[in-house]
Parts: sequence; structure tokens; C-alpha cells
Amino acid sequence: MDRQVKAERAWLIPYRISQKIGGFSMRTLSELSRQDVNRLMKEPEPLHRFIEMMADHFYSAVQRIKNVYAGDAALIWKGKPSSAEVVYRFLEFEGIGPKIGSMAANCLAREFKIPFSDYYSIDISADVHVRRVFSRLRLCSADVTVEQVIYKARALYPEFPGMMDLPCWEIGRSWCRPHRPACGDCYMKDLCPTAKQNENGKQDAAPG
Repeated sequence: MDRQVKAERAWLIPYRISQKIGGFSMRTLSELSRQDVNRLMKEPEPLHRFIEMMADHFYSAVQRIKNVYAGDAALIWKGKPSSAEVVYRFLEFEGIGPKIGSMAANCLAREFKIPFSDYYSIDISADVHVRRVFSRLRLCSADVTVEQVIYKARALYPEFPGMMDLPCWEIGRSWCRPHRPACGDCYMKDLCPTAKQNENGKQDAAPG
């Protein structure tokens, strides 16, 4: 769900659906038809910009968990697998690419403390906020690409490159905005060349 809508809206979608069906158990979910899911995504208010696509992905994900993982999503990461194996298992779901696959594995490791045998295949999810922060920290060029950010993160922290994802995303959304960045409030200001440059510019512009 986390694509082309605000993260807060995307992450609320499972909760909104659980409210409509009275829970979020796999048994309840697996009994929903594709048409049921489409209706839940659409009525009474649309839950996403792309109702048809997201409903299809939602339905197929539930069916995959039911048929491949015996209705237990935890089997995706059970047994301390490698990070590459976990990301690969997510990539097998319809609509999941490397960015969201890494993000899902990252959430498991970072937020839920799921143990993996390693973490080096969990990449940074280089959205517009992360790319902007890497650029302004002078870790990459101003016109940095997604691939360049991913490989720079691997070079900086090969053991777990995705660990830098959340802090950079939070910095980008909270302070390092595209226009009028709040450099003085950012906890990276003492290490950020752009913040120092902006501060010097203010000092030079101040009346004598």
C-alpha cells in the first residue's frame, strides 16, 4: 500500500479494513473474495489512489500467505533466515519490488527485532526524502539516483545498509524540506555541509 500516498495513510489501510470486517485474522481475510476486497477498499471512502491495483495486490497477498505459508505470515521470516532470503520471499508477492521488499524486511528487523542470520541484503529505500538528505549531506551529488544512494549506503554500512533508511526519511520529512529547510532544528546540523553553508549565508546577510 505504501506507494504514491502519504505513509501515514498507507499504513492505516489494514486497520481501516479490520474495522470494516471486525478483525484482521487470516481466517477472516482468506474468506474474502477479490470483489469483497475491492469493495472494502472503495466504500464508503476510497482508501488509496489506486483502488483496483491495491485491491488485487491485497487479495493475492492473502491467498499467497494462505496457500504457501499455511495461513501464517510469520513463516516468511521464521528460523533466522538470511536477509536476502526474506527479501526474496517478499519479492514473490504480486506488486512487490526491491524497494518495498527491503522496506518490509527492514521493518521486521528494526521495529519488531526479528533475528536474521545477517542484515547486509536489506537496502535503504531511496525515496525522494532520502535522496535529498544524502545529497545535502554531500554523501552523493545533487542529481543522485536511487541506485547511487543504495550503493553509497552499502559502502557506508555494509553490515546493514537499510539501518540508515528511517533516520534519513525522518530528517527529510521533518527538517530537510525541499524549500526553506529547518537546518537549525535538525540533529545533523553540526555534520551537514549544507546546514553550515546556509548558516554562514544568514550570517553574511545579517546587518552590521
